[in-house]
Amino acid sequence: MNSKKMGLGSAVSVCVGLIVATSCLLSLGLGTGLAGKGFITAMFIVVILNILLAFSFRELHDLMPEAEGGLGQYTLAGLGPVPSIVSNLSAYVITNMLAGSVELAMCGLVIQETFLKGVPVLIISLSLLAFLTIVNYLGVDIFAKIQNLTVIALIGSLILLGVISAFKLGVGTPLAPGAQTPPVVTGFSGILSLTALAFWMFIGIEFVIPVSKDLKNPKRDVPLAMILGVCLLFIVQSLLSTGMRNYVSLEELRSSSMPHIIFAERVMGKAGSYWMGLITILAGVSTINTVLGSVTRILSGMADAGLMPSYFSKKNKSGTPTPGLFLMTGVISFILVSGIANYSGLTNFLLAASCFWLTSYILVNLTVLVLRRRYPNAKGRDKRFTLGGIPQIICIIGDIYMILHIAEGDARIFIYKIYFVLLIITLLFAFFWVKIVKKADAFRPVSLDEINNVKLENQDEEGQASPSLMIN
Repeated sequence: MNSKKMGLGSAVSVCVGLIVATSCLLSLGLGTGLAGKGFITAMFIVVILNILLAFSFRELHDLMPEAEGGLGQYTLAGLGPVPSIVSNLSAYVITNMLAGSVELAMCGLVIQETFLKGVPVLIISLSLLAFLTIVNYLGVDIFAKIQNLTVIALIGSLILLGVISAFKLGVGTPLAPGAQTPPVVTGFSGILSLTALAFWMFIGIEFVIPVSKDLKNPKRDVPLAMILGVCLLFIVQSLLSTGMRNYVSLEELRSSSMPHIIFAERVMGKAGSYWMGLITILAGVSTINTVLGSVTRILSGMADAGLMPSYFSKKNKSGTPTPGLFLMTGVISFILVSGIANYSGLTNFLLAASCFWLTSYILVNLTVLVLRRRYPNAKGRDKRFTLGGIPQIICIIGDIYMILHIAEGDARIFIYKIYFVLLIITLLFAFFWVKIVKKADAFRPVSLDEINNVKLENQDEEGQASPSLMIN
C-alpha cells in the first residue's frame, strides 16, 4: 500500500512543533530580563551548536537508518549498554520529570491568575496531573485531534505577537525611549553564562528522525529540517525578545513568574492575557499528556530490550505500561507537593533538565567519533560532512561549558545538587543492572549490522524508539 510521503516543510513543522513548549516562554522572558538584547546573542550561539549537532545526527541516521531516533540506540552501538541507559534516562525520563513539573506548575499559575483566582496553584496542578494520569491509564488519547491544532495555534500566536510587538503595532503603549531598565547580565562572559538557559528553547532537534521513513528525501530533509527548524525558532524568539523589551521592563521580565502573560497583556490588552493564557494551558496540558504517554513507553521499550527491569513492560487492559505511568506521576507529584517547583525553583528545574539533555548530547557526539574510528569505511557515511570531527568536538566543549556555567551562587548549588545526585543514581543503577543483574560487559557495543537488521518496536507517542537490542 502506498502512503503519501512528507516534504521538507512537514519535516520542519514536526521539528519545530515538538520543540516548542510553554517552559520555553519562561526561559525567553527570564533571559531577556537578565541580559536584554544580549540574550539574542546567547540564543544565536546555541543555534550554531545545534546546527553542528545536526551533522552528528545526520551521520548517525545515515549509519543506522533502522534506528528511529532513540538516543539510547545510537549510544548502544557506539559506547555500550551503560552509556545507552544513561543517555535514554537522561534525555527522556529524568528531563521530562523535571520539565513536566515546571509545565504543570506554570499551568497552575496561569489558571489561577487568569481564571480561578481563589483556588491554590498546587490544587490546580495536582488536579490536572490526576486527570491526565487517568486519561493515559485508560488509554484514551483525547488530545490527539487537537494536538496539531494546539501547536499551530501556539506557534502562530508567537509569530503574530513577535511581529506586532517587535514593530510596536500593539494596542498597548510601548515603553518610552530611555524608560527601559538596564540588564543585570552584561559582557560576553555574562552572555555565555546564559547559553544553558537559551539551550532549553531549542532542545530536541532529533525529534524529526522518527518520521524519516515518511519523508520523500530523508537523507537530505532530516538534517535540513533540523537546521531550518532551529533557524526559524531563532527568528521567532528574537522577534519576541525584541517585542518584550519594547513593552515590558527588564526588571519585570526577570522577576515575573509568567513573563509571557504580562507581555501579551501589554501588547494586546486584557484580551491578550486571556489569549496567551488559554494557549499556555492547552500547550502545557498537551505537553504533559505527551510526557506521561511517551516516557512510560520508553521505559517499557527499555524493559523489553533488557535495559530496565521487566516490571516496566507490564501493561493494563488498555495497553498502557502502568508502572512507568505511576512512576512519572509519583515523582512529579512529589516535586509539586514538596514546594521546590514553585516560581523560585522553576527556572532552576529547567536548567537541571538542560544538564541532563546536554549530557545525552555529549554521549551522542562521542558516539559519532567512536563509530568513525571503529567503522572508518561504513556504508552510508558521507565523508564530505565529517569535517575532521570539528563539529563534534565543538559541541562537546560547548555542552561541557554550559554545564559548568549553568548558573551562579545558590542557584548553581541547587541545580548541581539535582544534577549530580540523579546522575550518580542513574550511573549506579546502570552499572548494577548491566554488570550484576545481566552479567554483561558494561561497555560492549552492539554492531551496526545488528542495529540495522532488527525491526524496531515500542515507540513512544512522539515516535521515539527505545533500544530493541539488548543484553542477553
